[in-house]
Amino acid sequence: MAAAAAGGWIWRWGWGRRCPGRSGLRGPGPGPTILLLFLLLLGPVAADITDGNSEHLKREHSLIKPYHAGIGSSSTLLWDFQGSTMLTSQYVRLTPDERSKEGSIWNHLPCFLKDWEMHVHFKVHGAGKKNLHGDGIALWYTRDRLVPGPVFGSKDNFHGLAIFLDTYPNDETTERVFPYISVMVNNGSLSYDHSKDGRWTELAGCTADFRNRDHDTFLAVRYSRGRLTVMTDLEDKNEWKNCIDITGVRLPTGYYFGASAGTGDLSDNHDIISMKLFQLMVEHTPDEESIDWTKIEPSVSFLKSPKDNVDDPTGNFRSGPLTGWRVFLLLLCALLGIIVCAVVGAVVFQKRQERNKRFY
Repeated sequence: MAAAAAGGWIWRWGWGRRCPGRSGLRGPGPGPTILLLFLLLLGPVAADITDGNSEHLKREHSLIKPYHAGIGSSSTLLWDFQGSTMLTSQYVRLTPDERSKEGSIWNHLPCFLKDWEMHVHFKVHGAGKKNLHGDGIALWYTRDRLVPGPVFGSKDNFHGLAIFLDTYPNDETTERVFPYISVMVNNGSLSYDHSKDGRWTELAGCTADFRNRDHDTFLAVRYSRGRLTVMTDLEDKNEWKNCIDITGVRLPTGYYFGASAGTGDLSDNHDIISMKLFQLMVEHTPDEESIDWTKIEPSVSFLKSPKDNVDDPTGNFRSGPLTGWRVFLLLLCALLGIIVCAVVGAVVFQKRQERNKRFY
């Protein structure tokens, strides 16, 4: 019990080393001596915090070997698949390394957790050389499931969260380095633009060299109290590396987890080895607890909407056309600046005049 408590206590300090066999994400914590004192003094409290709750695997929302025990078309099974998805003893292949394939796999049960963490063990590989492969994998937490479409094998104008692991740059003017991971939150009103690699609707992203690696590759997605974090472990160092960290994200409960992939003129093998969901035990305020989280709309609190982003060939966003209130603020600031300059100039001029009079 003490060892379990120690592991859980360290995990609660943040992100860091990925520990095989542990569900949480370990991070920097107190030294061994201080930790031992904490455990001796607060052992019962630590045990209560970490007693299978803070890093609790939710098997009903997890995809784990052996797959045949939980995948199929029966309503009693946990995962459904469609399209080109192929089930093997070692992996779930969403698409083979062939052109024009689409496949997906979806959890059969909606998830009603407000705070969660998903670990994905995946592999993208194929015979294609540099920039001659595609298109990538999408990880989903959405209202609808098993609906094929043009966005990495799934539907456009979705409701919920998508994480895109994109391997091919469709936009020839971009200076991004691919493969590239990006995040999109949608309430059904936004469309993913493949020609721009989703640039206009992307919330955040990072370059991630996950293709054709000769070791295991992992991705972790954590959502808790409006904060969305994406981490990667791609270097075989057993450590998480920061990719995306944004706040102000609102996601409903009752949506479905899934993964999909698609190929076009270019192709790759897109494999999912496991998807493990963990419940995070987080205290919420009474106001937060009173909210019906199944009724809220997916949204992000930003100073500006992703719709205002205009594609920039340099690889960055630049602001869109000035709206009326922005023009007003600019004019007001300019006017205030002129007034301040005029007052300062008048004061300086008056003091010089007085100084000159004393010399006559």
